[in-house]
Amino acid sequence: MTSVQVSGTEGYADEAEELFKHYESIPAVDAHRAVLHLIPTAPSRVLDIGAGTGRDAAWFAANGHRVVAIEPTDAMRLPAMSLHPSPLIEWLNDGLPDLTMLLRRGESFDLVMLTAVWMHLDAQQRHRAMPNVASLVREGGTMIMKIRHGPVPVGRRMFEITPEETIELARQQDLDPVLNLRTQSSQEANRAAGVSWTSLAFVKAKSW
Repeated sequence: MTSVQVSGTEGYADEAEELFKHYESIPAVDAHRAVLHLIPTAPSRVLDIGAGTGRDAAWFAANGHRVVAIEPTDAMRLPAMSLHPSPLIEWLNDGLPDLTMLLRRGESFDLVMLTAVWMHLDAQQRHRAMPNVASLVREGGTMIMKIRHGPVPVGRRMFEITPEETIELARQQDLDPVLNLRTQSSQEANRAAGVSWTSLAFVKAKSW
């Protein structure tokens, strides 16, 4: 099966080998320290959109969660499946903004993660994607985004996105903001280049 052609994934296939070395060298618990208090402790259903090398999916599985890992780039998804084999991880060749395969299944999740994904979508795609992503969060469930700011690496496609825009899009889908935190990059070279990250988290309102 060939990769789903998803705008925003440019550059990842060509750099897959290097990206594996980089991402896998950073423990997931360190990468997500700012949001650890929002991640369920009891075994839950987790959706990892843009799962990349599978580092985070493997971490969730190791903590007893059942994970659906979405990754549209063959050069990332296929090695990730080999690197992190687990009966608790299901991989899907799907992608934003439409998540066509996943939405057909009618599932919902306790936790939806979008790590270093949202900034790859242009404004039109973000407006299209938010209702799709929100529909996958169960009532009372959590969605966590980690959004990159700063210079765009050569060959990549990224957009500068304000937290306010994302919060407003989420509110329209009954996702209430519970975290808006901006931090410097943990990598010295990226900090020097002006790279920073925003962590956003939302909880899906319950119907009464």
